[in-house]
Order: sequence, then structure tokens, then C-alpha cells
Amino acid sequence: MKKLLLLSALLIFACSSDSGDGSYNECTYEPTLQANEATDITTTTAVLNGSVSIVSQYCDPYYTEQGFVYSTQPSPTLEDNSLVVQGANFSALIENLNLRTTYYTRVFLTNALGTWYGNEVEFTTGGFLEVVYGNDLINCNGNPVPRIIFGTQEWSVENACHTTYRDGTPIQPGFVGMELVGAYVINPSDPTGSVLYNQLAVLGIDASLGGGVRQFAPEGWHVPTLSEWNTLSEYLISNGYNYDSTTLDNKIAESLASNSGWNPSTNEGTPGYDQSANNSSGFNAEPIGFLAVVSPEVFAFHGLGEYSYFNSSTLGFAYGIDNYQLGAQDLSNIDINIIFPSSYFPVRFIKD
Repeated sequence: MKKLLLLSALLIFACSSDSGDGSYNECTYEPTLQANEATDITTTTAVLNGSVSIVSQYCDPYYTEQGFVYSTQPSPTLEDNSLVVQGANFSALIENLNLRTTYYTRVFLTNALGTWYGNEVEFTTGGFLEVVYGNDLINCNGNPVPRIIFGTQEWSVENACHTTYRDGTPIQPGFVGMELVGAYVINPSDPTGSVLYNQLAVLGIDASLGGGVRQFAPEGWHVPTLSEWNTLSEYLISNGYNYDSTTLDNKIAESLASNSGWNPSTNEGTPGYDQSANNSSGFNAEPIGFLAVVSPEVFAFHGLGEYSYFNSSTLGFAYGIDNYQLGAQDLSNIDINIIFPSSYFPVRFIKD
């Protein structure tokens, strides 16, 4: 944090004689203004902290106003944003800040005697969290998979693409109907070539392999449960990722969605409404759709450009976002018990 020297201004004024002998008393006015570190910083809010102490003798400044000034440029003044707060030690919540932006703040004091500013403190709002890499999660091109940390959770940013279980046993390719066989498919219409898995593959169940349960995720990782998806949703909501910056509702679809690939939408808050505003969280959910299976005879790839649902390890549930008005702003779960275990969805991993 940038720190400036603490301002301590000494102002001396000649005041009218009150002794009757023609002598004058000097007005001494010395304010000391201190800005402390900002706290409780989110994507769009922060709490500013500061203090004011004044040494004053033979002065009458009348009304005094004090508080914070802040700006995206150094050395903010009252010409920028200001917030009036009284008291000796005080704090104030500022809202409607920009994502991933550095702000500068100072304590100010102004009255009939002049205007003073204290030291400067800077802080940066949240948003796209730092992407980290490691050698324990490798994609199908042999490169480390990027991950991103949300609170206590660490998520993979790329969809799974492997075609074997952890022990090297092959996952069955292609559509397997209603058989108790873990399998994967690739949508031939999807330009990203993402791999979709049925939930039996996620759960490591394949009757054709002679029984036993296999591990789907690489060591140190697992497919998230429904509860873990809910934890992600709650974290994003409470940290200002809603498209309208509130923390009251689930409106986080834009923050999760990729910046391209979505069909255009006129519904504000949906991923297709303004794709340039998407992906503030860095999760980069692409609308690759899924293979919807109703019966061995009724199945089709569905939702390219409209849906980004992910398999979960909670039996019968997938989780994700869509591009429609009803529920389009939400990260929500869908009950796939009716078509379980045959539909195919993409998969993300979460750290153990």
C-alpha cells in the first residue's frame, strides 16, 4: 500500500483583541488526519477507516465537515468522490465500485479556515481471482489445467477431457443406452470438442468391468457434490458477483459464463445479453450443451449456445446456468432422476 507522510498542518490566524489592551491572541489550528487500511473489500464494496484529531486554540471555524475522498487516480480531492463521516475514529462503507480496480483514498477535513487532506491509502477490489497452476492436474494437451480459488474452494477452470479412470481403465466411448456402464461422448457439433460424461462414469460404476467402483477424478481432486456447487453459488452472491452488484438474489450467470459462444439474448442478466460483460469470476462456463437421453430410442445433443450444465457427484443432479429468461440469472441444480443415469454432461473438478 502506498503511504504518504502524515499531514499535520499548522494554521495561525490573528484574531480580534479580547483583552482590551490592543494585544492580539493568535489562532492555532492543527488537524491531524489519518487514513488506515481499507477492510472487508469485495468486488464492488469496501470499508474505509480513518481518524481525525485537532489541536485548536483561539479559533472558531464554525461548521467543520470531514470524511473520506476516493478516486481511481492518486491524490483524490473533494472534486472526486467524497463521503462525510463525523467522529474521531470512523469507518464508512462505499459501494458501486468497479471490479478489479485500484482505488485511492484520503481523509479530508474542511471548514472556514481551510481544507486539509491526510495520507493516501490504496486498495483493489476483487473480481477475476488469480489463476493458479500445478502439475497435479493435466489436460489432454499435456498442459497444467488452470484453477481458481473461491473462498475455501479450488476449482478447475477447464472441463475434464480424459477418457480413462484414475487407474488407467478405459471409460466406455459412445452412447450406451440405459446400461449400467460409465461412458463419454463428444458432440460433433461442438467446435470446442468438449467431452461429456454420463453420471455412471462420474461415480465410477461400470458393470461391464466386473464390478467395483473406480475413481473418475485425478488424485487430489473430485467431482463436486451438489452441496459444493451451492457453496460456490453462495460465495459468488455474497461477494458481489451478481450482475446488478446486489447480494440479495442469485443473479450470477453472467459472472460464470464465457465471453463467447452464447446465442444472443434480449433478457438482461443472461449470458447472451452482453457477452463482453461475462466471466467476471473467471469460471469460464461455455455453452456446450449436453446429450439428453430419455430412452434408448429418444436421445439427442441439446442446448449448444444455450446451456452450461455440469455433472455432479450427487446422485441424480446436474448443476449450471442457461440462457433463458426463466432462471437464466441463476446458478441452479436440475434434477435428472427422470433420465438418470443416461444423460451426458461436462465435468469440472474441485480440490480435495
